[in-house]
Amino acid sequence: MSLMSVRAPNSGNYFTATQAAERLGVSLQTLYAYVSRGLLHAEPGRTHRERRYRVADVERLATQRTRGRKPKEVVKAALDWGMPVLESSITLIEDGRCYYRGRDALTMAQTATVEATAAWLWQCDEASAFASGTGEKGDAMRRLASEWPVMLLERYRGQRAENALLPTFTVVSDDASTAIWQRDPARVAQGSATLLRAMTACLLGTLPSDAPIHEQCAKAWGVNDAEGADLLRMALVLCADHELNASSFTARCVASTGASLRAAIIAGLSALTGGRHGGTTARNEAMWDELGDTDVANRMRERLARGEKLPGFGHHLYPAGDVRASAMLARLLPEHPAWQTMVDAAYALVGLRPSLDFALVAVRRHLGLPVGAAFGLFALGRSIGWIAHAREQRESTQLIRPRAAYVGVRPDAPRD
Repeated sequence: MSLMSVRAPNSGNYFTATQAAERLGVSLQTLYAYVSRGLLHAEPGRTHRERRYRVADVERLATQRTRGRKPKEVVKAALDWGMPVLESSITLIEDGRCYYRGRDALTMAQTATVEATAAWLWQCDEASAFASGTGEKGDAMRRLASEWPVMLLERYRGQRAENALLPTFTVVSDDASTAIWQRDPARVAQGSATLLRAMTACLLGTLPSDAPIHEQCAKAWGVNDAEGADLLRMALVLCADHELNASSFTARCVASTGASLRAAIIAGLSALTGGRHGGTTARNEAMWDELGDTDVANRMRERLARGEKLPGFGHHLYPAGDVRASAMLARLLPEHPAWQTMVDAAYALVGLRPSLDFALVAVRRHLGLPVGAAFGLFALGRSIGWIAHAREQRESTQLIRPRAAYVGVRPDAPRD
């Protein structure tokens, strides 16, 4: 089919959704799936329901799909916001929404606790996993607290979470309860909850506790009002998982070797510290400090003119804006006109909406949390997802072992 046969008269450089789907030879549902996976960008049309697609983008994707029939090209594309590389039943990102095992993450974030979200993603009983108080499970929590290496944590007290979380969690956590040989589902669930509580204590610099996790955060950070504590709960729930991001894929790779859930968390946390992943929160903090509260649009323009980016804006999987960020910012921006100006200026300059990283920094600043707490919230919430992915990967019993496309110097050919 030729390009001219599907382009509407006077449509300029854009296709309608129907035209784009026809050009690609797919259904409208598949077209929307391409958008949700970041393979194609949709722009607003003449009405609020209409979307249009750049002809150049559609042609590029059509070329990629043709080239993608070659195995080497399929692998190359899949590793860069490409097609799915493995099956998972944990999180779906589709049509600009995020779903945890079929439930809308934004709906869950309205009321679900951190513990309930974890139990849902882990597919276990919340009461059993997070049991507290008396009996054997209460004894286990008290034993964990009594053995807590307070002197080690004192060494990292006052340091940003980006620097402190990885070494402290690595030392204080234990493999036994979530090792591959641990087959009892109840023990694995309890061990998973213990790891999450240990991560909480490492982030806050406190002793392990069986109190609700968002309340622990609020108490340790001096957030004394219920609304602020609820905002922390919401942020943690929205951070819980996000499909095969770099840290979750890393956690799955480690779990596929037969390592413990603890090892998978350490692997995921290591990946999260990178500046292209969770470390974006630190870059966003620096940008906020640079822009200040006045003349924000001009300072943003100067930043872009220097060749610098706007960290915390834009997400491949949410062409119309990161819904997780929108949910949190809806509770914050009315109280911070300067922040709304920043959001508006970024959209006017580069056409991008805030991402989760921007929203977490906004939560930190709104509540007056320690610098680094934005990353800490990200890591603590995402620990739930790392555990979920590691547990799911165990069920497949398959080692994740892709092949490399060698592009180096070839060995000398054998001589006769």
